[in-house]
Amino acid sequence: MTELTVPEHARWAAVRDRARAAAPEAFADDGPANLIDGEWRAVGTAAAQTTPVDGTTLGTMLKVDPGTAQDAVRRSARAHREWGSVDLDERRRRVSAAVDGMEAVRDDLALLLAWEIGKPWKAACADVDRCLSGVRWYVEQVEGMLSRDVDGRTADRVPLEGPVSNIASWNYPMSVLVHAELVQLLAGNAVVAKTPTQGGAVCLTVAHAIMAREGLPVTLLSGDGSSLSDALIRSPEIGALAFVGGRSNGGKVAAQLADTGKRHMLEQEGLNTFGIWEFSDWETLAGLLKKGFEYAKQRCTAYPRFVVQRELVDAFLATYLPVVQGIRFGHPLASSDGELPGLDFGPLISAAKAKELDDSVNEALRHGAIPLYRGGLSSGEFLPDQDTSAYHGPVTLLAPPGASRLMHEEPFGPIDSITVVDTEAEMLAQMNASNGALVASIACDDTDAAARMAEQVQAFKVGINALRSRGDKDEPFGGRGASWKGAFVGGELLVHAVTVGPEGESLYGNFPGYNRYPEV
Repeated sequence: MTELTVPEHARWAAVRDRARAAAPEAFADDGPANLIDGEWRAVGTAAAQTTPVDGTTLGTMLKVDPGTAQDAVRRSARAHREWGSVDLDERRRRVSAAVDGMEAVRDDLALLLAWEIGKPWKAACADVDRCLSGVRWYVEQVEGMLSRDVDGRTADRVPLEGPVSNIASWNYPMSVLVHAELVQLLAGNAVVAKTPTQGGAVCLTVAHAIMAREGLPVTLLSGDGSSLSDALIRSPEIGALAFVGGRSNGGKVAAQLADTGKRHMLEQEGLNTFGIWEFSDWETLAGLLKKGFEYAKQRCTAYPRFVVQRELVDAFLATYLPVVQGIRFGHPLASSDGELPGLDFGPLISAAKAKELDDSVNEALRHGAIPLYRGGLSSGEFLPDQDTSAYHGPVTLLAPPGASRLMHEEPFGPIDSITVVDTEAEMLAQMNASNGALVASIACDDTDAAARMAEQVQAFKVGINALRSRGDKDEPFGGRGASWKGAFVGGELLVHAVTVGPEGESLYGNFPGYNRYPEV
């Protein structure tokens, strides 16, 4: 076998140097600075940033203290008042110019994602492209969205009373975090964003430098969430909070918001399930199964649980096992021909996460789960002698017991579990195991029966013989049960969530006093 190498243009030193050349004002000696009140400041305590790709150090990030964060929020609030009075056409012009600037460095933004969070090339490009194309769509549509209330009537919507604070997971820096910020800016709000501590700092720095050059009121801070939470969540100057993360941290955030009355959008994970009932189109399912392994299932809309009718288990496994055995994973930038590889996934976000998955699998096995497939690192595609501690091959377990974490929690990695059921009622109960989810799917030849079952699945979106995802452009997104708190987003719902309409309006979302769901 030909030895793998990383193409010259994709090596970290080359990508880092191009990032610095694209945004020289945004970097301190060994890494990104912090963006406060329109200026890049080398303030904070340096912390090493390690890539999950091969365990090497990429440089440092400067973590600010609570006082610096609080001062940055106050300055953002002043910028917010000024930005809200800027004409919509001028806001659209500046946001469009920022998108054009990011388009010019699109490949390097994607390569930064590959190095910082381990995304394969195709997935990294998709992350950047979805951000840019999505924001361009909002630029064209936002005027109408700002002149309608949530019930479709004509009403002028105005910005919030303070900037929007954004605390997002590390897995989609561009298509979730930067995309949301640019739409919030279009709607007339200043924005504050926290760099995820686990990865994405350099990519986000370049993107925000381009945004700041166009006069957009953006603030970007690095630091530990526990240290900065009072400033970024409870500060009286903050007008709304957008959070993307797990249920544990989401619950802490919700508790901090409880007595503030702030507008909020809290996306929290759930156990997304795929039910198989009276089904026979296995060729179509094979394609869905393969797509489901993208980015090692490190997505809030990944499907780690399959609930299968007993009579279909043999046919399901005959389709499933060849797919999982054919999954390609490894170093996201290493190849034998100078081209970037077409892998399904690279590393997990850290070696600690890989160990956590191992512990969860071993726990399930100890309690009686049956191993159907365990892909070892020997099948991965790696450089000679590289650190592989953050990598984990696909694993499939049958019948994880109730005592194991994998029965109730989303693994956020390439770990699938299969449960076997005998009745529709049992299938629905298993699909609703996590008290609400973002997405789910049902594979069934009788689409009317599938639609009937889908009504009883506690997920915001339920696919019929298809996967569901976060969606783009005008597609709403939210969650049921414990998977979401606050206003839903996507399409005009995102603009409505970060603006104020007529007095007494009821936004779509999950709120303490009511739940309101749009058609999806």
